Amino acid sequence: MQYDVIVIGSGPGGYVAAIRCAQLGLKTACIEKYATYGGTCLNVGCIPSKALLDSSEHYYNASHAFKTHGINLDNLSVDMAQMMKRKTEVVAKNTSGISFLFKKNKIDGFQGIGSFKDKNTISIKKADGSIEEITGKNIIIATGSKPSSLPFLKIDKKRIITSTEALTLTEVPKHLILIGGGVIGLELGSVYSRLGAKVSVIEFMDSIIPTMDRGLGKELQKVLQKQGMEFYLNHKVTGATVKGKEVTVTFDAPNGDKKELKGDYCLVAVGRIAYTDGLGLENIGLTVEERGRKVTVNDHLETSVKGVYAIGDVITGAMLAHKAEDEGTLVAESIVGQKPHINYNLIPGVVYTWPEVAAVGQTEEQLKAAGVKYKSGSFPFRASGRAVASGDMDGFVKVLADADTDEILGVHIIGPRAADMIAEAVCAMEFRASAEDVSRMSHAHPTYTEAFREACLAATDNRPIHI
Repeated sequence: MQYDVIVIGSGPGGYVAAIRCAQLGLKTACIEKYATYGGTCLNVGCIPSKALLDSSEHYYNASHAFKTHGINLDNLSVDMAQMMKRKTEVVAKNTSGISFLFKKNKIDGFQGIGSFKDKNTISIKKADGSIEEITGKNIIIATGSKPSSLPFLKIDKKRIITSTEALTLTEVPKHLILIGGGVIGLELGSVYSRLGAKVSVIEFMDSIIPTMDRGLGKELQKVLQKQGMEFYLNHKVTGATVKGKEVTVTFDAPNGDKKELKGDYCLVAVGRIAYTDGLGLENIGLTVEERGRKVTVNDHLETSVKGVYAIGDVITGAMLAHKAEDEGTLVAESIVGQKPHINYNLIPGVVYTWPEVAAVGQTEEQLKAAGVKYKSGSFPFRASGRAVASGDMDGFVKVLADADTDEILGVHIIGPRAADMIAEAVCAMEFRASAEDVSRMSHAHPTYTEAFREACLAATDNRPIHI
């Protein structure tokens, strides 16, 4: 069968690329290895983790905060079977939604492992072992990523687990040892901490969420410690062993002291690597980077092989679903001759703990390293009327602006609904707004977003109203 475009992978990047291609009149096919569409994000990533985060947040609030609202509950308990059942239903609704969209846009879906026979021919190995071949003028690689691991540490998927297994536990751990203080680990650590597990985080760097503004990491650590999580920063894991239902993790302290922790589960969350196994890239003369197994592309996301593109986690840049979506759209529009663009500096990052963490643009550390003169304004949520009313007073909004032009260069938020609030910052920065521009825009009262306006007032000429 001949197609204008064949997309390998149906995650956020892949399915968006396929839909946009179809919208533009291109005959499109999409190949998915697993039984359901949606890739890691919908099946074992963004969506199920958010479902569990929401469920665990409800339980935590019921057991810790409801009394202050005049709501008294007795004999609270966690029904893990029901919680996981709900998560599975959420996933099913989202994945079936992709199937609906494929039918609506007349996209042909293929189940199986896609690999290159040549640059225009894709071989699809199906579950029953049969092979089907289809051809396309353009191929988009959107195969995503998989959890990374430590070479000296064996993941048995029972007691030493990855994020995938952490989404299907049948019990609340007594003591969850978390290796890695990044986004994925902290989100899943938060789930089980809220449900009553002791959670210990071992992080090699000197800060959690180390790629984000350091002020966010410090504030998040403080809040999570109040919630009961403990942290070992600047510590290097040296091994993990399992005996029965007990995991022992060994690690070195900054001064060289040997330490160990014992728990019933160890979650390894040390990042992700591009999933390029079995693609047959060698058959078309493509190689991948040795460490991250990433595919190299040009500004149009085209590889060195004409007509073969790559998007999302398999290329350089942040491993974010919305980045992959934007890249899928860019490739589709480029194929038909349009001139789309992506401002990679303005792709927001989010951590879905509570409080949430969200950021866009440059951090203070990046601005200092680049020698950019900037000014900073911040506003704490404890001074927000809406936050006081809801009881969500941890965190702040920080705005970084150019010292001369006042253009907003970075926005960093930790607080209630930060994941939604950051969209206003992205919009403002796309139009190259100054801090004063935002400070003069009316914000509904009382809302959390007033904190963004107040931080802009602080950055403009240090005149926030409510502090």
